[in-house]
Amino acid sequence: HKGIGLDRRRDPRRILDVLREIDGDVIALQEADRRFGTKAQVIPHALIEEHSPWHAVSFGHDGASMGWHGNAMLVRKGSEIRAATSLHLPALEPRGAIRADVVIGHHAIRVLGMHLD
Repeated sequence: HKGIGLDRRRDPRRILDVLREIDGDVIALQEADRRFGTKAQVIPHALIEEHSPWHAVSFGHDGASMGWHGNAMLVRKGSEIRAATSLHLPALEPRGAIRADVVIGHHAIRVLGMHLD
């Protein structure tokens, strides 16, 4: 919910704490950007880089957004990202998906993330 918890507060560090508990090599996030205005990322890039074992996958879009139509992906530092792209999904309101080909250790995987309302 754009980083807002049950206490109605936006706390990016709390999100990272929960993600650390999950400890995934690849994490697909939805609602990772604020909806209006500059559509700034909910978890600032600097916070991810400095205080987590992941980095955000770039999908080649400019601006303050973390991903594409609110979808974002984090991969464990040291993983290789071979390809990353955003996909347009036709719908009444703008929708999209993200796809990344990632190598973790000796295993290549393709990961898709999307938020279908």
